[in-house]
Amino acid sequence: MQRTAPDPRREPGSDAPVGLPVLPDLAAHLSAAAGRAEPEPTGGSPELRAAACGYWERRGLVTAPEQVVAAPGAATLLLALYAAADGAVVLPRPCSGWYACPARLLGRPVHFAPVPAESGGMPDPFALLETVRRARLHGDTPRVLVLSVADDPTGTCPAPEQLHEACEAAAQEGLWVISDESRRDLLHDPHDTVLLSPAEMLPDEVVVLTDLRATLVPASWPAAVARFPDTDRGAELRTAALDALSALCTPLPGPLACAVTQALGEPDSVRARTATLARVYGSLTAALYRTLTKAGAVCRPPHSGSHVYADFEPLGRPLAARGITESVALERELAPWAARGGHHFGDEPGALRVRLGAEGLLGADVELRGRALDTPDSLQLPHIQDALTALSRTLAALTTPVDGGDG
Repeated sequence: MQRTAPDPRREPGSDAPVGLPVLPDLAAHLSAAAGRAEPEPTGGSPELRAAACGYWERRGLVTAPEQVVAAPGAATLLLALYAAADGAVVLPRPCSGWYACPARLLGRPVHFAPVPAESGGMPDPFALLETVRRARLHGDTPRVLVLSVADDPTGTCPAPEQLHEACEAAAQEGLWVISDESRRDLLHDPHDTVLLSPAEMLPDEVVVLTDLRATLVPASWPAAVARFPDTDRGAELRTAALDALSALCTPLPGPLACAVTQALGEPDSVRARTATLARVYGSLTAALYRTLTKAGAVCRPPHSGSHVYADFEPLGRPLAARGITESVALERELAPWAARGGHHFGDEPGALRVRLGAEGLLGADVELRGRALDTPDSLQLPHIQDALTALSRTLAALTTPVDGGDG
C-alpha cells in the first residue's frame, strides 16, 4: 500500500489510442453538424444519452437515460466522479496513468493496492482490504475503487471470480466501484476470454465508465460516458457529478455530440473497425510479448487492448551495468516502441517495468497505420517487421551480460 503526495513531475493525461484514419461516415456526421449553434446540455442531450443506453443494452446492461452522463473526455468525467464521491481513491498497481491525476487535482489522497499475479486491472482482494484499513489509520476515508475489466497497461482481463471477490471486498468497505470498460470490445480472442462487468455482479455499487476513443470515435475526439446505478444513492451520485461538470463549464461541443451519438449507435462501419482493431492489436501485442519474453523479461500474456507490461527485474544486473536502474531510464532506451515506464502507472520508479504498445509498431503516419488495418496479416508488413527486428536487437544489446558477467 502506498499513499501518494502530489507529484511535482508532469503527469500523463488520459492515454489516447493511436491516431487512425477517421471513418468517413463519422466525419460526415461531424461536418453536417458543424453549423449547430446551440450548446450541448451538461451531461449530454437526451438523444446522446438514449444512444448510450442502446450501447450498454447490447452488452447486457439495461440502462435508462436518467442513469447516463456524457462528458468531453474520460479524465474530465472521472474528475467529476471523484468530486461527487468526496473521499480518498484506491487504485490497482499498476493502472492507467490518468486514474490518479484527477484525484490529485482535487487534493484527494490516492492509495495503491497491488494486482494479483494472474492479471492486472483490479487489486488483489486481500491487498485491497489491507490498503483500505491502513488508509483509515492514516486518517483518510476511502470512497472509490477504480478498476478495469480490460486493463491498460497490462493488456489482461481479470477472471470473473477474482473480479467478484474484489468487488465484494469494495462493497464490504463501502466503496463505490468505478469500472473502466473502455477496452472491453478489444478482446483478442472473445471465445477464449470471459469478460463480465462488475455492474452485472453488484449493480447497486458500480459506475461504468467508457472512454469512447478506445473503439468508437477517433483519438482526437474527447468523449466519454458513464452509467450510474438505478438506485436513490446512484441518482445522488449522478446529480453530484453533474454539478461538478456544470462547475467546470465544459460540455461536449454540439457538433461533436452529434457525431458521438451516431457512433454510439454502432453502424456497420464502426463495428467493422472495432473488430479490425481487436484483430490487429492481438497480433501486434502477441509479437511484442514473444519478443520481450525471449529477451528474458517477465510479461503477462495479453488478451485485450494494445499494450503489454514487461518486468525487467530478472535482467537487472546487465541493465545496471549500462546505467539503467529505474523505469525512467528504461523508458528512454525503449522510446521508439512507445515505451512508458512503470512510474506512470503507479509502480515505484526503481522498479524496472515498462509498458510497450502496438502504436510503436503501426507506423509514424496515418497512411502506414491505415495499411496495417487493411492488411489481413499486419505482421507481414515491412515496417512492422523492421520495428520488431529493431526491438529484438535493442533488447539483446541491453541485456547481454557485460564482460562475461552473470545475467
